[in-house]
Amino acid sequence: MYERFYDLRERPFALSPDPDYLYPSRVHREALDYLRYGLESHAGFVAITGEIGSGKTTLLQTLLRGLDGQTTVGRIVNTMLEPRELLETIMIDFGLDPGGRSKPLLLRDLAQYLVDQRLAGRLVLLVIDEAQNLSLGALEELRMLSNLETEKSKLLQIIMVGQPNLRDKLSSPELEQLRQRITVSYHLAPLDADETSNYINHRLRRASIGAPLEFGRDVTDLIHARSRGVPRVTNVICDAALVFGYAEERRQIDIGLMQDVVAELEMTGVLPVRATEPTTTIVTQVPAAAESGEPARAWAPPPPVLPPQAAPVPPAASRPDPFRPAVSREDAEGLEERVAQIDQREQALRQRERELADQRRVLAEEYRLLRMQRPAAPPPAMRVHIPSAPGPVTARFEPARQESIWARFKRIILGTSPVIGEN
Repeated sequence: MYERFYDLRERPFALSPDPDYLYPSRVHREALDYLRYGLESHAGFVAITGEIGSGKTTLLQTLLRGLDGQTTVGRIVNTMLEPRELLETIMIDFGLDPGGRSKPLLLRDLAQYLVDQRLAGRLVLLVIDEAQNLSLGALEELRMLSNLETEKSKLLQIIMVGQPNLRDKLSSPELEQLRQRITVSYHLAPLDADETSNYINHRLRRASIGAPLEFGRDVTDLIHARSRGVPRVTNVICDAALVFGYAEERRQIDIGLMQDVVAELEMTGVLPVRATEPTTTIVTQVPAAAESGEPARAWAPPPPVLPPQAAPVPPAASRPDPFRPAVSREDAEGLEERVAQIDQREQALRQRERELADQRRVLAEEYRLLRMQRPAAPPPAMRVHIPSAPGPVTARFEPARQESIWARFKRIILGTSPVIGEN
């Protein structure tokens, strides 16, 4: 990806354990010396521990590459095994077939294989990576295998490599006998700032084709602060820096670009976000010598001036809403009563509307029936004889009176009657 842009043969910060890129720091040189001493002295057990990503596997690869042809190596990486499974895995790795036989037969065949290898002048080495995952029973099984020996030396040498909790597991009382048989033990410490700078530029020189790219000291110091000297984390940061520089066509990786890279890795969760601790300002002032001739008193520094602490944040349920006005308890109860009264009034209005709608439907039906029974022409004038009158008096009921009744009826149905007492 970026190799051609930076004149690199390959990626210098790949996460694979490549012995060609092992930087001979102080701790790695000492660890290699301990391993070689354990092999040359035919020690029974050698234990190497270190943090995750501290370079243990790369160290093992370097050791195994330097062995001669007279060493038979068996290596176990998957260590989530029970004691019998561990024994079968060891035999399979040495080219032996367990064949479903009983454990005594498995131990007999393994012992015979080790004797044959010694008679052939070969050394048998068993390397167990990620040994911290072994159960107490599996570790005790390894101790029993170390009993396979001659009068002069062990038939099987075992190197256990694991994380720091392997030391905690080996210190348990159940493994006292195994702990006494570990003759060589070493812990890989993280790199310091100088070693981190040398480590980064060493890998850049190893992968370079032409003039090597070099990270400045301010850049490597920032990388060391974020990686805490762990080589694997350092590789992750440096590889991301080269990717960012290639994307922006930057030939040199400066401190500004590295700060952007670290911020991006923190935002994506690759690196943990650094916790910012509040600074403490301590004000100390030694009083001047007394000029008034008074005897000097014992002086004690004033208490440190600490930054004000923020008040504890209440939980979300009890936190006040800034968009809601403050209401007292009495006002809240009165408001609830008013809301209840308004609800009752609205229900009464809805009921009244339903009743009026029913009355209108009834009136509309009566109006329809009356129209069906309405005469085609108004009736003729009616004559009424009044005896007390001097002559016949004719009282006429005009059809207009009847028409005004129909008009009033129509207004009632349509809801347009002006006054309820109107004639």
